[in-house]
Amino acid sequence: QVQLVESGGGLVQAGGSLRLSCAASGRTSSTYAMAWFRRAPGKEREFVAAITWSGRSRYYADSLKGRFTISRDNAKNTVYLQMNSLNPEDTAVYYCAARPSKSDSVITVRDGYSDWGQGTQVTVSS
Repeated sequence: QVQLVESGGGLVQAGGSLRLSCAASGRTSSTYAMAWFRRAPGKEREFVAAITWSGRSRYYADSLKGRFTISRDNAKNTVYLQMNSLNPEDTAVYYCAARPSKSDSVITVRDGYSDWGQGTQVTVSS
């Protein structure tokens, strides 16, 4: 099991940027695929982006391609989500998720991830 702590959320104006971080601790000697999900008010949790343990494969929700970038620094046990050109529809709680995997394939469903952070609030004002 790995513990995940998100940070970097906050209030930003439309058109602005934020970078979220997710620090992993615990069994970090294992290889973990990582992902970001989000839950907007009144909506289900949805997939945002995922990255394999090696960083070679990345995948994004279609609606977010070109604005969001996922990356990782395995030396720091941290995964990042760079979010640009934010709009009010991006307002949500953003969650980091992990699953033990050495595969270079990406999973986008929430049930595929075994460990979750508590989430960080992102609010985009118009």
